[in-house]
Amino acid sequence: MYSQAEDKPKLASGFGLRSFFQGRSDNRYWQLSVWVIAGIVLLPVFAVLWLAFFPDENIWPHLLSTVLPGYIQTTLGLMLGVGVLAAWLGVSTAWVTTMYEFPGRRIFEWALLLPFAVPAYVIAYVYTDMLEYSGWFQSGLRDLFGWTTARDYYFPEIRSLGGAVSMLALVLYPYVFMMVRATFIEQSASLRDAARTLGCGRRAVFWRVSLPTARPALAVGLALVLMEALNDFGTVDYFAVRTLTAGIYDVWLNMGNIGGAAQIASVMMVFILVLIGLEQHSRRKQKQFSRGDRFKAFRRTKLTGRKAVACWLICFIPLAFGFIIPVGALARHAVVYFDVSWTPDFFQMSWNSFMLSAIAAICTIILGLVLAYGKRLVKTPSVQKAVRLSGLGYAMPGAALAVGVIIPLAAFDNAVDRWFESWFGISTGLLLSGTVFALIFAYVVRFLAVSAGSIESSLDKVTPSMDMAARSLGYNTLQILWKVHVPMIKPGVLTAALVVFVDSMKELPATLVLRPFNFDTLATHVYQFASDELLEESALAALVIVLVGVVPVVLLSRSIIASRNETTEP
Repeated sequence: MYSQAEDKPKLASGFGLRSFFQGRSDNRYWQLSVWVIAGIVLLPVFAVLWLAFFPDENIWPHLLSTVLPGYIQTTLGLMLGVGVLAAWLGVSTAWVTTMYEFPGRRIFEWALLLPFAVPAYVIAYVYTDMLEYSGWFQSGLRDLFGWTTARDYYFPEIRSLGGAVSMLALVLYPYVFMMVRATFIEQSASLRDAARTLGCGRRAVFWRVSLPTARPALAVGLALVLMEALNDFGTVDYFAVRTLTAGIYDVWLNMGNIGGAAQIASVMMVFILVLIGLEQHSRRKQKQFSRGDRFKAFRRTKLTGRKAVACWLICFIPLAFGFIIPVGALARHAVVYFDVSWTPDFFQMSWNSFMLSAIAAICTIILGLVLAYGKRLVKTPSVQKAVRLSGLGYAMPGAALAVGVIIPLAAFDNAVDRWFESWFGISTGLLLSGTVFALIFAYVVRFLAVSAGSIESSLDKVTPSMDMAARSLGYNTLQILWKVHVPMIKPGVLTAALVVFVDSMKELPATLVLRPFNFDTLATHVYQFASDELLEESALAALVIVLVGVVPVVLLSRSIIASRNETTEP
């Protein structure tokens, strides 16, 4: 008979080689698989660092004395602006939808996540088309007030750092909203009640009790916001904001120096590591535990009059500017220019996008199952660290990831080509780089953490007794995973697959560089047409990307709605 204490694997010291040779034979395969997957995922990271330190032509002194300080300054300004604005929008909307009852609150608590579905570059194209000098908004102002030239009035320039900050914050604030609202909901009601009995008003309760205890969640949300802002290329390129991401493309594609691009990519990776370090530091001394009153009836204050209108506006404004207005504009353009957009090329681009995203989702699910189940079976430090390191690709910006992917694949292609040339006198050409394989590899590296994290979370809810019962029936570990665990964690697996599918559909920076010649996706099509001031003709493609992204957003919103009784306090 098995006992849980006897069956629990013991932690081993070192890299885990002793446990590898002394452990169960089937566990060895899982341990080796985890190591191999982590090594493959980390390959782009090592490639970037290697080329950055050992480039064919070292232009680092030139970059350091010319453009790099400007790239860093602009990137820091972008991240600061996006972080502040996203935090303000996310925290304010999370607070009012949690604490107050007002008309439309139940709709806002899930609808405020809808801007998640809109890629930042799409919203940038839409608002530029509206707000630039020749757009309908400024044209209407000139007609209304009789202005004739731009010197007759002041209007903020949309193609600027401030414009990029606004566009990115409008679609990224849901990260903060989602994390902070979940924390507000789970906070002990007795803490707020105690503060009220001590004489604190509602505003003081927010600043002195609720917000400080939500700081860990705010730190996580802001870290995700800033990493996405650092990753963005379509918006900053369209607005001519010279960030580190734009610098990679400029040095690589315009100057033809991949070594310099790798050096800028390594600077971006330093930014990411600093963000992760700051996020972990902000949470290291804050540990919170749920009290028994977590699931008691939650009292929400009912508002009327001006206060209700104010809360409604706080929620409606980011939703309107982040989703309703841009989607409405895209829908109008898609209808008006439907005959121009509905072409065989559109079907081909849609097929390319769906095919790439589906393959990436399947691959990440398979690899995520191996990582999560390997971590469950083998408790050695090496396996635990390998699983954590395998998620590093998600933190790599798309531009840096493109550099890291192309280096090892091009090296492999060149080595194979030289070998065939020397032995058979034929050239093999590009086998991996410049093909669909490079794109899928980049998507898998970037989004593997999403699938592995979701699957691991689901597996943690399966009791170890299920494994022991299956073993007693003679099942091996692979049979246990396939016949026992997969059916039980199917919702988590499907959710992970859907999220990876949508993220792959929206991915732009890596796709622009790694796609084969004459191979377009919906994302690259929208980018190219919008860059040529032809947004109307690409509106249908942009609308498809947005509508596909709405599905996981709705599912995500349901997961953060409180599973507790709620009452309204008059």
